[in-house]
Amino acid sequence: MNFLSRIFALVHKEFRSLLSSKAGRFLLVMPVLIQTALFPFAATLEVKNATLAVFNEDNGVASVEIMQRFAASGAFSKIIPVWSPQELSDAIGKREAMLAVHIPSDFSRKLIAGENSPVQVVLDGRRSNSSQIAFSYLQSVLDLYLRDRAHATGRVMPSEIVVRNWFVPNLEYTHFILPSLVAIITTIGSLVVTALSVAREREQGTFEQLLVSPLSPEMIMIGKAIPAVAVGFFQATLILIAAVFIYHVPFQGRLVLLYGGMLFYALSLVGVGLFISSISKTQQQAFLGAFVFMVPAILLSGYTAPVENMPVWLQHITWVNPVRHFVEVVKGVFLKDASLARVFELVRPLMVISAGTLTLAALMFRRKTT
Repeated sequence: MNFLSRIFALVHKEFRSLLSSKAGRFLLVMPVLIQTALFPFAATLEVKNATLAVFNEDNGVASVEIMQRFAASGAFSKIIPVWSPQELSDAIGKREAMLAVHIPSDFSRKLIAGENSPVQVVLDGRRSNSSQIAFSYLQSVLDLYLRDRAHATGRVMPSEIVVRNWFVPNLEYTHFILPSLVAIITTIGSLVVTALSVAREREQGTFEQLLVSPLSPEMIMIGKAIPAVAVGFFQATLILIAAVFIYHVPFQGRLVLLYGGMLFYALSLVGVGLFISSISKTQQQAFLGAFVFMVPAILLSGYTAPVENMPVWLQHITWVNPVRHFVEVVKGVFLKDASLARVFELVRPLMVISAGTLTLAALMFRRKTT
């Protein structure tokens, strides 16, 4: 029996183990479908249907129009009128409103006279991120009103900021979240499948049979790695299809570049999974080891917070995180149509990481099998 036929036999055995039961097939497909259906709506940083409290001491036309514009904004589904500074404070303190606006009594008069007309905005600091985002919506409403008023009265604004959002023109959050899900869900699938493979063999008592078979430790590693890579590609393809044809996220790049980057990403995860599997005696230990790796890897990937916002020492640590690099690859190819040179620049760290993790896994694997 030659080298390739031995590898093929082991790969065939692994696929049969994964797909032989309904529960196994269910776990390969359903978590991906559920997460793809829920994540774009649950894991969002958008602020919609926020409540705004308004303390309007001015009865002029300008203040009434501004309040109407607040109500017409999709970010504020409910406007709570308050009639005193104490009520404004209570609305924020009791979490009845995310932010509050105080329009002074001379607002319209000063605006007509061309004087500065300050408006006070109070934010709920307990919800700092959401309130800051809601404040940016509020500020855009005010800026648009002042710009429209200046044009209507024939005045020229001293300066004007014109905003253009590249790559995601309408700031649709699903256009950002779904490409990132390709990296996140592929991480879970490839890592867990690999981490559990050897531990499952040990629990079932078949690992010793593999060791006495005409398979070297390297062959066993390759036979365990190929199914995990295939599972990662399959799950990523499901998300891509859902993103393009269900959520209508435009795919700007080339599939060959995306799948090329995915190959090295999957190999780096396989190395981590095999290392975890080689030092775990039970599937429970292997699953916990995979979980211990996944949570920090996802948090440090730039998925929830930009890597640039992290301390410098932590930014250096994230260089060895494969999730960080693949998230950039997916978003670059998916949304930007990144060039071959740019994709290679992003994939190069994945090549180094995959070589390192596979080498470490091979050393540990051979040590545990001799």
